[in-house]
Amino acid sequence: MTDIDTSRPHPARVYDWWLGGKDNYPVDEELARRILAVDGTVLRGARANRRFMHRATRTAAEAGIRQFLDIGTGIPTEPNLHQVAQSVAADSKVVYADNDPIVLRHAEALLHSSAEGSTHYLHADVRDPDTILGQAAVHLDLDQPIALSLVALTHYLGEEAHGLLKKYVAALAPGSFLVLSQVTPDLSPEAIEKAAEQFRRSGTPFHPRSLAEFSRFFEGLELLGPGVIPVTGWRPEPEDVAAQAEGIVPVYAGVARKP
Repeated sequence: MTDIDTSRPHPARVYDWWLGGKDNYPVDEELARRILAVDGTVLRGARANRRFMHRATRTAAEAGIRQFLDIGTGIPTEPNLHQVAQSVAADSKVVYADNDPIVLRHAEALLHSSAEGSTHYLHADVRDPDTILGQAAVHLDLDQPIALSLVALTHYLGEEAHGLLKKYVAALAPGSFLVLSQVTPDLSPEAIEKAAEQFRRSGTPFHPRSLAEFSRFFEGLELLGPGVIPVTGWRPEPEDVAAQAEGIVPVYAGVARKP
């Protein structure tokens, strides 16, 4: 097992702290608090992203998708993606991938599949699509539709992001779904720039994107309604409508189908 590096913060553990989790280290909490001090939207942003993942997963499952590949999984927080998918279709197959060993340890302990479906975890980095796709193919049939999720992940990728996404999408069968959310400077520019600076100072790349830049990820795909939109407005449920009253969440979200 790869050793856990507690000398530098990791996005999965920072996110865990924002969600009220306990699976993080002082270095993660320190960065999480520094970012919260300059950007008061991060807590509701973390919660909004999680709810979006639930809604998008349910949408894909209700549309007939039975295979899910979730990259940048993060530390398990119930309900997890496989629980949402398998609540719609018990035979759903889910593969999680993350590059933080602590996520793997918790995934092994907590991510239990339904009897009819399957749940697997890969210790791999989003920047290595060949490894992720190759290992995912052991558990998923890449010739059949898959819902590929990268929720709150692309803002940790730089110029390589669009090329990486094209490679992943190219490997998916027609009828597959792409589920994305991404921090944007459009809705709260000053706070997001300050937050980005805190990430960069910690050694974590951070790349907020405009609406146009984020929308490029969906080129060649069929966007589901309501299109690319602030995350709390993507097919909101009552909890999301209530949360909108808390204020802006500077995150875009979108779901698209591969024709």
